[in-house]
Amino acid sequence: MKNRVMSSAYMQWAKTRQGARYNLATSGVITYPLFGLPVKIEDLGPVARGAGYGYPPLQEALAAHNGVSTANVVAADGTSMANYLAMAAILEPGDEVVVEHPTYELLLASLGYLQAEVRRFPRRRESGFALHPAELERAVTPRTRLIVITNLHNPSSAFTDEANLRSIGEVARRVGARVLVDEVYLDAAFEVAPRSAFHLGPEFVITNSLTKVYGLSGLRCGWVLAEPELARRMWLLNDLFGVNQAHPAERLSVIALHNFETIRKWSRALLERNRRLLNEFLATRKDLEVRPLRFGTVVFPRLLTGSVDKFCELFREKYDGTVVPGSFFEMPDHFRLGIGGESEAVATSLAQLGAALDDFRTQRPR
Repeated sequence: MKNRVMSSAYMQWAKTRQGARYNLATSGVITYPLFGLPVKIEDLGPVARGAGYGYPPLQEALAAHNGVSTANVVAADGTSMANYLAMAAILEPGDEVVVEHPTYELLLASLGYLQAEVRRFPRRRESGFALHPAELERAVTPRTRLIVITNLHNPSSAFTDEANLRSIGEVARRVGARVLVDEVYLDAAFEVAPRSAFHLGPEFVITNSLTKVYGLSGLRCGWVLAEPELARRMWLLNDLFGVNQAHPAERLSVIALHNFETIRKWSRALLERNRRLLNEFLATRKDLEVRPLRFGTVVFPRLLTGSVDKFCELFREKYDGTVVPGSFFEMPDHFRLGIGGESEAVATSLAQLGAALDDFRTQRPR
């Protein structure tokens, strides 16, 4: 058996190298202000709660939010833990998993830790990283136990519609596989976002959280949607890890879900402003190849000439700015850029990015 992957290169970078004055590396929306919620100190109740699998008011709020039964909901510490619990409950060492390319590095690192055998299918730059079921079908074999995709796509924010998701479900059913869809960015499609893919069939397992689109990452309110038997396996597996979530965070998550529309309007207004700023900036750049961002919190441009790693070094050291190198997504000529910050900060950071790109172009040999 091959050696296990014991860490995530991207997470190490994010925790030690992401910070900068002009930070375009974060993928989520800025923190939602606590004073924006109708919270009193007594609402937080006791620091701890009684035993049991899940906090009933949170289970009920998440079930209502997703239009499912509480038996389908597994609360988790953010989407990353939700993804890990889902994959670990489904897979045994050596099981075959089909994963999109490019994808979020932590998904691959987790599969490496679980000792899965990973096959890939392409989401091609030429099509805006759209997901084509025919590409996926060519990668699937009778041994495939799990298909892993993100919607919206991380790192490009490409959207996959329900028709294509249904086709993926049909492919999975033919070989007896499940489909894990990480939907943590899906709500950033706002008016075009469909219902969760969980409703498309029992082969679908969904992960999500309030972290990326709603600025509530500090609550670590994530969840998995799965069939009751599989959900139960995840609850039991989590006894080895998180056991229970922090109870004040559970209570705050319930309050947030009960005030969801207020938070959603705030996030949508912010992202719409910032998307306009981004697309105006991208329209001026002949050194980047990327489609205008329709929705989402990130974009994944290709640097047409020169090394992205060297550009990122210049941007950090000379301009105190940061974006995510594309090498973390197995596409080293790209970088990921996030627009979830305050609009004024995003505008200033984009201006710094433009100055750095201009500087980088003049420094390269002609």
